[in-house]
Amino acid sequence: MPDFAERVRGVVYGTAYGDALGAPVEHLSHQEILDHYGAEVETVLVPWYKEDEPAFRRLGRVRGYGVITDDTLMTLALMHVYNEVGRHLDAWDMADGMIREIAYRERYIPEFDRIGMIAERLFYAEKHIFNRLLLAHCDPRQGGLGNAVNCGAAMYIAPVGVVNAGRPGAAYDEAITFAMAHQQSYGLEAAGVLAACVAAAFLPDATMETVLSAALSVAKEGTREAVAALAEKARGLRGLRDNHAEVIRQLHAAILPYSPIGDDTRRPESQIGKPVLNFTPSRFFSIEELPIALAYLLIWEDDPAQAVIRAVNSGRDADSIGVMTSVIAGALHGAGIFDPGEVQAVDSRSRLSLEVEAERFLQSVRRIQAQDAERMQRELGVLKGFEA
Repeated sequence: MPDFAERVRGVVYGTAYGDALGAPVEHLSHQEILDHYGAEVETVLVPWYKEDEPAFRRLGRVRGYGVITDDTLMTLALMHVYNEVGRHLDAWDMADGMIREIAYRERYIPEFDRIGMIAERLFYAEKHIFNRLLLAHCDPRQGGLGNAVNCGAAMYIAPVGVVNAGRPGAAYDEAITFAMAHQQSYGLEAAGVLAACVAAAFLPDATMETVLSAALSVAKEGTREAVAALAEKARGLRGLRDNHAEVIRQLHAAILPYSPIGDDTRRPESQIGKPVLNFTPSRFFSIEELPIALAYLLIWEDDPAQAVIRAVNSGRDADSIGVMTSVIAGALHGAGIFDPGEVQAVDSRSRLSLEVEAERFLQSVRRIQAQDAERMQRELGVLKGFEA
């Protein structure tokens, strides 16, 4: 059974590994992955499918061979905020600490192969953080309003689950309170549920059913319905693991009522002037990535490393699906489920030190948890005083 430190490393390593594994195939369908690579991708040491395209078509970016994306950069930024403030976070920390991290602190941006700011790399929905909270000076609690609804908050929220390890309800509450400064609607909901999943994975003797139960206990409306539907479907697909194409077909059919964009994730010119339902607020929709990640962890519950690989090869938003699958798997089983050579390749190519990052964050988590224990003791004393 992995100890707490090993599980924290599992979340940190899993973030970067799942991200780097999915990055080269992001936006491809499963069939397109097979057509381009000749088989499913099982290592970070592969080229990006866009590698031979002109630089302007790649937006000046590089991927493959261990390059991480904004999923990992934002996760590390959130860890740094915890390291700096040493306490639980709220929307004002998004407006303060996260703004500093993404817009004012230089670091190596692997996709650009140069030093820069995270804000330069962010997708429009994540640039919304800077625009709303700094340029528009809005109330941080209203920062997410008006944003395109996507998985952007969920992709980096796992550290909130670690800080609240074993307390999924508290993780959900803190994630919502923090991420409301970035995201709205079912994008915000997914962030809360993902944090709860990570927190639940730290419970003694936790299994995927423990994680799923925690997810369903906090999830609301469309997100809850999507998670429940995909979980039910996943349990019936364990016998089809040798036919991954059929697993994908059935999972995508199950998620379609909650995420109708399907394989068309590239936002081509043909979409101009047409409503894109997935990016508009709704009480009845869900992001696709989290229910898909949970489904794969249920189908491959006995082999979490394979769950991550297969989830990435389901295609579409492959890097974020990889991250969400990996952080839950890492919290449940520890860093040992990830191939050390793969993690080292990510470390080297993306100029990271994941071990150092994990250790610094671990110390911050322990300090915050010690503060929580002291506070609870004080509160218990007050309650006993009332009883007397």
